[in-house]
Amino acid sequence: MIVDARSVPENDTVAFDVCVAGAGVAGISLAAEFIGKGFEVCLLESGDLKHRPEIQSLAAGENAGYPYFPLDTARARVFGGTSNFWDIDIGDGCTTAARLRPLDAIDFEARDWVPHSGWPIAKTDLDPFYARAQALLEVEPSSYEVSDWTDGASAPLPFAADRVQTIIYKFVPGERFFNDLRHEIIKADNILSFLFANVVEIETDEHARSVKRLRVRCLEGNGFWIAAKIFVLAMGGIETPRLLLLSNKIQTNGLANQNDLVGRFFMEHLHFWSGVYIPRGCAARDANLYREVRRVNQVPVIGKVALSERVLRSEKLLNQNVQLIPADLEPWDTYPGIRSEGVLAVKAIGAALRRRRLPDDLPTHLKRVFSGIDDVAEAGYQKLARVIGRAFNGTKKVQAFLLAHMTEQVPNPESRVTLSDSLDSLGQPRVRLDWRLSEIDLLSPIRTQEILDAELRRAGLGYLRIEMRDTALPPTIQGGYHHMGTTRMHEDPKKGVVDANCRVHGISNLFIAGPSVFPTGGYANPTLTTVALALRLADHVKSIMQ
Repeated sequence: MIVDARSVPENDTVAFDVCVAGAGVAGISLAAEFIGKGFEVCLLESGDLKHRPEIQSLAAGENAGYPYFPLDTARARVFGGTSNFWDIDIGDGCTTAARLRPLDAIDFEARDWVPHSGWPIAKTDLDPFYARAQALLEVEPSSYEVSDWTDGASAPLPFAADRVQTIIYKFVPGERFFNDLRHEIIKADNILSFLFANVVEIETDEHARSVKRLRVRCLEGNGFWIAAKIFVLAMGGIETPRLLLLSNKIQTNGLANQNDLVGRFFMEHLHFWSGVYIPRGCAARDANLYREVRRVNQVPVIGKVALSERVLRSEKLLNQNVQLIPADLEPWDTYPGIRSEGVLAVKAIGAALRRRRLPDDLPTHLKRVFSGIDDVAEAGYQKLARVIGRAFNGTKKVQAFLLAHMTEQVPNPESRVTLSDSLDSLGQPRVRLDWRLSEIDLLSPIRTQEILDAELRRAGLGYLRIEMRDTALPPTIQGGYHHMGTTRMHEDPKKGVVDANCRVHGISNLFIAGPSVFPTGGYANPTLTTVALALRLADHVKSIMQ
């Protein structure tokens, strides 16, 4: 049943057994598990069933670190959360889908080359919930073995060694959350879903050891309280730490922030374009698995390329994957640009001669030309090829693949969410995001391109036009709206905000659901792991309520 929070009398207290704050992917997954159970549940949503600009404006904030999306566009205050924002076209008229894949086993490990890595649970602990999550999302069978999702027309590229591998992504329509599961939850007799309900404060007992009530306010002015035995915050990786920091009446630095961890370790998946795969022979024709979304057993899937676990360990690299985007290029665009001291010296000499003069410090320029003669020769060959290509190829294109990278980010305590000095229309301090990137975040993609090029050549599949040669950030780099890590999971309260059961350290009845609890993010989109963790938490809550 749906309740308009604006109709609740001022300062009323409405009591339930379980309160879930946030009707996004995590909150909806939790509520779906509670349907028909022997306890009363309330689901609180800030927004409506459709987008409303005045409510969405509450998500605005300040970007203080590496450039990021405007914060009021980076998360959705509407029933279904960011599933309303998904924009992948998987055919059959569905243009709002998200990628699904579990994290790899290595993502859960404490890796000595990844600072602050390590989950208090292993992938084997989550595997049963990954399977249940895929059943809930109707993307079964649950296997991600490449052989289960290929046929004669879509075989994986035959790499000659086990350094590079093909991986499979599935897709779930956003409609599964903001439509299908929403209707199931609304019909449930034991669940009340409140719309227009903005949670602005967590009220605890005098020692902040248990939560008593949540303060809810509506833009129209009325406010009331929700009391419950168990509370779950499922508001995302930005709003969840914001609410904890705002709830500072007992703990002045913010609730659960006695170790200054709330809001820290904000992580994203780094998305950027870099590199071009130039196939050889029939490789381009045979790359159907990677070219576009295909349906196998009625499930939309696509293939991508990733490094093997063996290589990640031996080379001490971050986890990452690459999507191959088909593109028809001019022949001269398939050559990698050569930028070296020798080539720059030739250009400097040429520029001076065109002005009918010799360049300053000619001996130094000549020395650089001779010491970099190989690069100079390669650049000359490329220029000749471009001239010949334009003269004889006309409009003929070369079929190639652009590389779209999605990489893991190292957990960084200085990458964080705090409160700003500006206030929203409810009088609450807005959020301030300081997204920080590290040099190590770029070293892994650089090495990945080198390994991928070597393995393509070894297998006779073509070569890679490498574009990443230093740690300068690619101009196209951005996030994926994947807000992770700000209430991270760790058994030690001095290293994490929640324990292995997603319970906030030191508070008996407060839990957090969603990717904010991820200690590390791997490369996989967080949706499937978010749902799996929500189902695991739902089982824990049900055991408490028995």
